[in-house]
Amino acid sequence: MLDMRSYRGPDGPHDDRVYRPDDYLLGPDQVLWLKRELTASRAIWKVIAADTPIGNAVDATGIEQADGPRGRGLEIADLLAFIKRAGVRNTLWLTADLHYTAAHYYDPNRAAFQDFEPFWEFVSGPLHAGTWTAVTLERTFGPQVAFHKAASATQGDNLAPCYGLQFFGQAMIDGATGALTVTLKDVEDRALWSITLDPASTD
Repeated sequence: MLDMRSYRGPDGPHDDRVYRPDDYLLGPDQVLWLKRELTASRAIWKVIAADTPIGNAVDATGIEQADGPRGRGLEIADLLAFIKRAGVRNTLWLTADLHYTAAHYYDPNRAAFQDFEPFWEFVSGPLHAGTWTAVTLERTFGPQVAFHKAASATQGDNLAPCYGLQFFGQAMIDGATGALTVTLKDVEDRALWSITLDPASTD
């Protein structure tokens, strides 16, 4: 479970690719901790709980078309490249913060930065707050929106909970096969979208 609030910098102008305190999201100490724990883990699935979706956290302010990691993206790029080099398999990111529900697939073949293995990120929320309209994710890490349900442009941001666009997610692992099923649901417990992921070999 990551803390993306306590250590992050102001995410200032991105006119270079130098990693400095302004660009911290997790901060160096937490990044080192996460690398160590991911490498040491013997779990089939490494579930990373983050409070900000990657495609939103690394938005390169002032850059219309991302040409590689900048700002906070430098930290995430370093982490994702490490996961690939260390042979850490089956990472799964769970997050909220966008105030709607979505499934994002990060594909290096579609990304400006390509030194990482593809992975899924699932977003759910809010549980009882205003619902937002969907945001555009910038392309540093090549996110594809496989699914989203959000307030419409007509409804606008901060839509009241009484409209029923409140969401949560459910993740279940099959003890026999290791397959992981993620289902995105609404406040009435209706399944909106689901996917079953088979684990890659960790040998």
